[in-house]
Amino acid sequence: MKHQENLPRVAIIGTGSGCGKTTVTCALMQALVNRGLGVSAFKCGPDYIDPMFHQTVIGVPSRNLDLFFCGEETVRYLFCRAAGKDLSVIEGVMGMYDGIGGDTQEASSNHLAMATETPEILVVNARGMSLSVAAMMEGFARFSPNRLAGVIFNGATAGMYPLYAKMAQQVGLRPLGYFPQVPQAAVESRHLGLVAAEEIEDLKEKMQILAQTAEESLDLDGILELAGSAPLFAWRQPRLPEPLSVPVRIGVARDAAFCFYYADNLELLEALGAKLIPFSPLHDPFLPEGLDGLYLGGGYPELHASALAKNETMRRSVRQAVDGGVPVIAECGGFLYLQQSLTDMDGKAFFMAGALPGEGQMTKRLVRFGYVTLTARRDQMICPAGEQIKGHSFHYSDTTQNGDGFIARKRRGEYLCAQTGPRLYAGYPHLYFWSNPDAAARFLSQCAGYQKEREA
Repeated sequence: MKHQENLPRVAIIGTGSGCGKTTVTCALMQALVNRGLGVSAFKCGPDYIDPMFHQTVIGVPSRNLDLFFCGEETVRYLFCRAAGKDLSVIEGVMGMYDGIGGDTQEASSNHLAMATETPEILVVNARGMSLSVAAMMEGFARFSPNRLAGVIFNGATAGMYPLYAKMAQQVGLRPLGYFPQVPQAAVESRHLGLVAAEEIEDLKEKMQILAQTAEESLDLDGILELAGSAPLFAWRQPRLPEPLSVPVRIGVARDAAFCFYYADNLELLEALGAKLIPFSPLHDPFLPEGLDGLYLGGGYPELHASALAKNETMRRSVRQAVDGGVPVIAECGGFLYLQQSLTDMDGKAFFMAGALPGEGQMTKRLVRFGYVTLTARRDQMICPAGEQIKGHSFHYSDTTQNGDGFIARKRRGEYLCAQTGPRLYAGYPHLYFWSNPDAAARFLSQCAGYQKEREA
């Protein structure tokens, strides 16, 4: 059955990476939260780090909306189930028309805005330009069908803004303010993107500085008006597997070393019968008692390799759990942690959990980066032979034992990946359960089987 709702929404779209989308998005949301509005946040694409900043601002998990992972109908459902009562803000990825390949708009920010019928606001980095800003806006506005309605000029000054605003009006776009440089609120970057939100001690203070700047330089009322002009939002409930009759306890690694999880993945597990139990491989001495499964996500184990190695009791606890048949999903950093050792950027090796074969090594460049469609080569925990699930890889590391349980197909080329078994998925690709909810259900089914064995 089709549903329709009034969901005010706006997409903050950029001319390219580094134009200031995340800064403007966080400043806008913090300013509106300070006004007492109910705001929700979304990120186009598979990125984990920007949603962490969104979550710091609004205080609830930010969601990823990714058309490669699960298509338009499911994306619309995932959007509506988490939309804010007053406003939903979708932050784009890369440039407005940049899709999964260099020659397609598929899964681009504009594709998402079109699929969700969301008004788009273009963030233009105007530093070092005058009339060329008009040419840039004209190009983005006319290149392809879109929902582009407004523009924000990042890196601009109060003196130049009237000139830019006039250019925008001549192109048919609504000027919605400018955002000056705010050096005292800058956020550092590292090899996977921005530094994780939890690592910045004064992040909340920086967000308040950005919010005050937004109040002074953005047309917040105009942005709210634009969001309110979005058409009624139509969506359908997708089919989901039946939940377990008896809940299972899944230990989820959550700390500074393991922090990359899709909020929708975790909520789907809960909807299908999982009780999620957080634990810290960095700080806890042992796994929580009575676990029926383990989920170790990605993150920054290389930055905490020494501390992970020193926590010998936890490493032993994890190894014994895996050896004892506890069902496990381990992605990227979690995959490295389960192996024998990890060598950091300085060439120093550290013992890891030792539950799986393989020695990890940090690299100086991205390895096998990008979206993948995984096809099971044989029957194993999350997929029978021939079945598929989608995911994404983003890592500056490699291992001597990548596994061969899946064929990972990209737009150009393929490779083998993942150590798999009746109760194991351990590989570099981060899985997206909504691309195949049955895979999540199979994981929980194995957890339920282990629960019966444990209780017997």
